[in-house]
Amino acid sequence: MRKAISLKDNWQFTGKDGVEQVVQIPHSWNALDGYTGGNNYVRGSFLYRKIFRKPEFKAGQEQVYLEFQGVNASASVRLNGQAVMEHDGGYSTFRANITDLLEDENLLEVTVDNSVTEKVYPQQADFTFYGGIYREVSLLVVNRDHFDLDYYGTPGIKVTSTHENGTGKVQVETYLSDDAKGEVQVKLLDDKGAVVAEGTGQDVTMTIDNVHLWDGVEDPYLYTATATLVQDGQEVDQVQTAFGVRTFAIDPKKGFILNGRVYPLRGVSRHQDRRGKGNAISRADHDEDMDLIREMGANTIRLAHYQHDQYFYDLCDKYGMVVWAEIPYISRHMPEGRENTFSQMRELIVQNYNHPSIVVWGLSNEITIANKHREDMLDNHYKLNDFVHKMDPTRPTTLACYAMCGPFNKVAHISDVVAWNLYLGWYVPGLFLNDWWISFFHAKYPNRALGYSEYGAEGMPNLHSSKPRRGDHTEEYQAIYHEFMLECFERHPYLWATHVWNMFDFAADARDQGGEPGMNHKGLVTFDRKTKKDSFYLYKAWWSKEPFVHLCSSRYVDRPESVTTVKVYSNQDSVELYANGKLVGKQTGRHVFTFKVPLEGKVKLEAVAGACKDTCTIRKVDTPNPAYKLQKGMSKSQNWV
Repeated sequence: MRKAISLKDNWQFTGKDGVEQVVQIPHSWNALDGYTGGNNYVRGSFLYRKIFRKPEFKAGQEQVYLEFQGVNASASVRLNGQAVMEHDGGYSTFRANITDLLEDENLLEVTVDNSVTEKVYPQQADFTFYGGIYREVSLLVVNRDHFDLDYYGTPGIKVTSTHENGTGKVQVETYLSDDAKGEVQVKLLDDKGAVVAEGTGQDVTMTIDNVHLWDGVEDPYLYTATATLVQDGQEVDQVQTAFGVRTFAIDPKKGFILNGRVYPLRGVSRHQDRRGKGNAISRADHDEDMDLIREMGANTIRLAHYQHDQYFYDLCDKYGMVVWAEIPYISRHMPEGRENTFSQMRELIVQNYNHPSIVVWGLSNEITIANKHREDMLDNHYKLNDFVHKMDPTRPTTLACYAMCGPFNKVAHISDVVAWNLYLGWYVPGLFLNDWWISFFHAKYPNRALGYSEYGAEGMPNLHSSKPRRGDHTEEYQAIYHEFMLECFERHPYLWATHVWNMFDFAADARDQGGEPGMNHKGLVTFDRKTKKDSFYLYKAWWSKEPFVHLCSSRYVDRPESVTTVKVYSNQDSVELYANGKLVGKQTGRHVFTFKVPLEGKVKLEAVAGACKDTCTIRKVDTPNPAYKLQKGMSKSQNWV
């Protein structure tokens, strides 16, 4: 049976000017300073080297594969001086059979390149292009006859499920290595490990009576499909995958429909990077991200703008998050990069087909930012859209349009459904324009499903104002913006999905905003995941069922006004506010509660909603605290492009 051997330790990284250091995989070479470079190397070609002993395997009976789960952006792999493989695309799994190149002691060399090129996506985008071997590297020892490891990072097993009248119909296809012999035995297991169906063959369809559906965040039930290759009564290889049985549809008038009921998708977008780590994050980091998203009550995640770690897709399956998955075909079309859009899409679908959480494949993001090569870009989109349908007839395609890509643009009518990245009320004045825009599109194209793929506003936890305004980067304006957007989406329930940009602050080396260059601060949580901004609690008030109450602007301590406005977020229908122990008032309502509080000296505030309490202290000052205001020269308010 197959086994995996980690190659995480004792890699020698050779960086700028030949400087060498010992690193552990995962590793991003520009993790600490993706903005300026500093002692890290933002973009370029650098060498990783590792010496390892030949693994134990039975010569002639077993084979050894080298597996990389993520190398950004291009990799050239050599073993003992011999070329092994080349790979273009920084976010997917790739493998090579190295059996015949192995010696007792082996030198593995990987040249990793994230330099500027016209052939590999992404090259222009609002996020930092981290370089490095930033996901796991392993040796896989398998029987000579095994489930396929060569086809674009395939898991070797493909599960397609449907259901009708309480009966699940599950097709399991398996793929074997060339000339492999033996019988494939397939079992379907429930979440307790009990066999609920079984069959034999490389393409077998089974039924599950009284099937338990994968039903979003309320009931993300998972089955397991196990395929075993048997030769002369002996099990020689095995693969397995979790899967869910569900149906879904996207209706232009009703929105998203899961298992026959209207199920509005309201959630967030997520980038994978972390402060001090870049993209080289751990499973614990993935877990923390998911815990924060779940705490807020979201039911969908747009995994932008590239293929994410398999572990995070697994978490989405486990916790019922509906997923938009996409490739980094972004910002501008490169005629020399057409093949790379297809290869990255092929890997995305092959490697992620089994995840019940994924419901749409994203073709591109804001591709009309650059207007060159328009006809070639359109042709590539039409062909890529057809390619996705052939690879996966079970899921629709989507794409995210740039704000300046008007509703009549051809790009907006290629994919099965569409969504827009709109920042009306942030980059341009007029929050009301969101209502106008949605209504106009829906009236003009009533049979085209519409979503919001991005919307948001910059918010810095250290910047505050009693009179927040667009462009000031305060925590208060970000909250006002999101208050409007949530009400707006409620007025337009037919939107098939809305995704906040972004769940977390992330590195964007082209930006210089908010007094911290190299960052996008539209997150609801800070880059280090340690501070939940007020907007986080606003969404929790709308989406979460866990009782809570939150005093807003608790970091806005020094206030010059004599009467201050105190805002409270809660998912309870009644909130009381106390100032220095005295009742200020009691309000009933939903989500947002606002009180006027006389301010003299130091005031301890306490918000009470049922059994939930939150406290903070503010104080009256004679003059505004200058630390709360973004100083001139510290920020550029325009977008990154």
